[in-house]
Amino acid sequence: MDYQERIEKVIDYIEENLRYEINLADCARVSGYSPYHFLRIFRDAVGLTPADYIRKRRISEISKEILRGNQNISLIAFRYGFNSKENFVRAFKMEHHILPTEYKAAQNSLKLYERFRFEEKDFSVAPRIVEIQPFSLTVYECDEEFPPNFWNKYNARGLSRKLSGGREVWDYGVSSWNHEENRLDYYIGIRSEYAAGDIQGTLELDVAGGLYAVFSTPAVSQDVFVTQIRRTWDYIKRVWFPNSGYERKSGYEFECYCEKSRLFSEDIYIPLDKK
Repeated sequence: MDYQERIEKVIDYIEENLRYEINLADCARVSGYSPYHFLRIFRDAVGLTPADYIRKRRISEISKEILRGNQNISLIAFRYGFNSKENFVRAFKMEHHILPTEYKAAQNSLKLYERFRFEEKDFSVAPRIVEIQPFSLTVYECDEEFPPNFWNKYNARGLSRKLSGGREVWDYGVSSWNHEENRLDYYIGIRSEYAAGDIQGTLELDVAGGLYAVFSTPAVSQDVFVTQIRRTWDYIKRVWFPNSGYERKSGYEFECYCEKSRLFSEDIYIPLDKK
């Protein structure tokens, strides 16, 4: 039995017991490794420690159940091993940077962690190559290291409607690499022509016109929407650009979608130069 089969057996065991107590010794026993070797091999294969994987999977399954019915959040969390409401709220906020009640009210898309699998189907997205006109955005500057957590706060707190004066409009996530500080600058907001509401605390960004590749992420369920976005970005960087005949042009890259549409697909725009 190779290491992948051993890890898959452990994943099966974890998934079957998400609502029960799971400890490292039991996982190691299922894998056939010593606890020391199991911990190292699991972390290398999955990218998380067993404890982190279990916690993220439990929070993800609870998040799904929160939206699927009218059950009390505390009762759902208790079924997955959280022994108090306070412990669950703390863990959920640490993971997503919003409260479970904010999530239930907004029903926004979260970065959920699905069951780990070694094998994935081939993935590809064919872009449209288009010319766009310049436009301006009214945006909030990201105050999170992980942009999906900033989207959580933006959606849960109704900042889109706050900017638009109550209208339902498309939202834009804009990124650019800050070479001076060696980090990603990220912003979320709406097109400035629709910013008829409270714009206190915002900035205005001018997006250059020109040639862009537009990738539409394949439509999926809400549960895996954010994962699909990250998967599409990864494909663009690792696969499409090296084989495209184009290179990335300096300037803003942006993604746009309407959360309230419930389509769970977004468009990703990347400025281009021909090689």
